[in-house]
Amino acid sequence: MNAGRHWGYPILLAGMPATLVAVFALVEALDVPLLTDPSPLLGTAGPAAALAGVALLLIDVAMPVPSSLVMVANGALFGVLPGTLLSLVGGLGATLVAFGLGRRGRSLLLRTTTPAQRARAEALLRRYGLLAVLVTRPVPVLAETVAVLAGTSELGWRRVALAGGAGVLPTAALYAAAGATAQAAVSGTVAFVALLALAALTAALLRRGKAVHGTEGGAERRPDPVRDAAREPAGGG
Repeated sequence: MNAGRHWGYPILLAGMPATLVAVFALVEALDVPLLTDPSPLLGTAGPAAALAGVALLLIDVAMPVPSSLVMVANGALFGVLPGTLLSLVGGLGATLVAFGLGRRGRSLLLRTTTPAQRARAEALLRRYGLLAVLVTRPVPVLAETVAVLAGTSELGWRRVALAGGAGVLPTAALYAAAGATAQAAVSGTVAFVALLALAALTAALLRRGKAVHGTEGGAERRPDPVRDAAREPAGGG
């Protein structure tokens, strides 16, 4: 076995977040107006502002766009429902772009990982990947990393799109409501409310997952001689 074929996942899991954080720090140091406060670009309500809002959320995959400010601006300019839909389109688009990047990188991963590593990663992603995509969508850096990692697995586009949409929707709606009501206090509490909602959702999904695996584990359940003996029909041969 080639001793060098083991660094693919460490690079992906550590290198990508480190790169995004470094880009974020650089943008902050340079004080790039578009990326520190994109609200002037959005201007007044209209097709150009709608396209700009969606585009900013899309490039958040690679650039440190303040997505919360963009989503609040969408709500302020277009109202709660249209603002939510625009942010949902942009956030879901970012999920699929990151997922697509992971798909494109699968050939590189094949050359930089061992079959055992890929088997373990595939098993974890098959079991927890969709949940991870869902709950990390509001979390900067982690959201992009998880979506790219999901793209390296056998997870399908439709299922990832559904998970990504479910993860983006609550945050998009809360920020749109904050912008539409023009209440500064709301903007400050949106993140807290979103985290509470996501924590409750995560707990519920994990409980459901454990229940399903406990009752339908099939081959994954360990043999239990006492249990199996109790299930054997009584009677002689």
